[in-house]
Amino acid sequence: MDHSNTTKYHGLTRRGFLGTTAATALVVAAGAPGALRAAEPLKVAGIYTVPVEQQWVSRIHKAAGTAQERGDIEYVFSENVSNTDYARVMREYAEQGYQLIIGEVFAVEQEAREVAAEYPDIAFLMGSSFKQDDALPNFAVFDNYIQDASYLTGIIAGSMTETGNIGMVGGFPIPEVNRLMHAFMAGAREMNPDITFQVSFIGSWFDPPKAKETAFAMIENGADMLYAERFGVSDAAQEKDILAIGNVIDTQADYPDTVVASAIWHFEPTLDKAIAEVQAGTFSAADYGVYSFMKEGGCSLAPLGTFEDKVPQEALDLVNKRREQIKSGDFTVEINDEEPKSS
Repeated sequence: MDHSNTTKYHGLTRRGFLGTTAATALVVAAGAPGALRAAEPLKVAGIYTVPVEQQWVSRIHKAAGTAQERGDIEYVFSENVSNTDYARVMREYAEQGYQLIIGEVFAVEQEAREVAAEYPDIAFLMGSSFKQDDALPNFAVFDNYIQDASYLTGIIAGSMTETGNIGMVGGFPIPEVNRLMHAFMAGAREMNPDITFQVSFIGSWFDPPKAKETAFAMIENGADMLYAERFGVSDAAQEKDILAIGNVIDTQADYPDTVVASAIWHFEPTLDKAIAEVQAGTFSAADYGVYSFMKEGGCSLAPLGTFEDKVPQEALDLVNKRREQIKSGDFTVEINDEEPKSS
């Protein structure tokens, strides 16, 4: 393989999800996967457009590392793969005999599906804004449907804002971001229906300085609580001595007096399901997004840590109630993929 960012998995760090707005998908017909049954350990390759330490991709990388430590898979990965190189890297891994290829194809939907069609005996599990298609049976999709945990962080935020003005900074208004913001807003409004939101997207998946400046503007406009969908937002909150809510990973250790709560994505249920299907020879086109739901163990509310005794008891009681209702199916957090607006 001639790309320089291919690495054998050794350790874990964290950074954030980086993708771009999705291209129009072109599904290419392919035959049914014929030999997806794997030997032990399964050969798995990850292809990422960003460094593996970034928050969204870090959760995939962490799950793969856990599976490798169990002895279930042999894991290699390529990071910082450009969109123009993505299809080439997919082919290289396919030619080398990797049995399961994972990654994120938000900006290369058409090309990725074309490559998958060329290798019907290889399983592809890709982060995507589009759905699976039975005409391409070896290409499954996933996304971080962690709206359940986001809703719970909204309850906490709604109980702790004093101005009733919350700022929300996102990367791009794509479904995987929009649904989390809407869930957060719904949770906050359950505590205080009069809360107002400032919503802004910075047009980048990784530009901490821009996210920070956007957050500063929201603070100037009265926000005393920030939703940190992007890196840089919690830095602004820390500098201005206000509170923040984290997303995908737990950053409270880095911001112990700032980050009140975080919605955590656990990719393990998604990956473990795919590994089992490949091993059984039953991998097929499917939407693996459901394995990010709380009832599947795919997301959780991070420990409150330093804020354990600072969140109002009323909010904690409601969080516990809703969490149990979500797990039992008695309460469903709405999935709203439309772009959120300031209100």
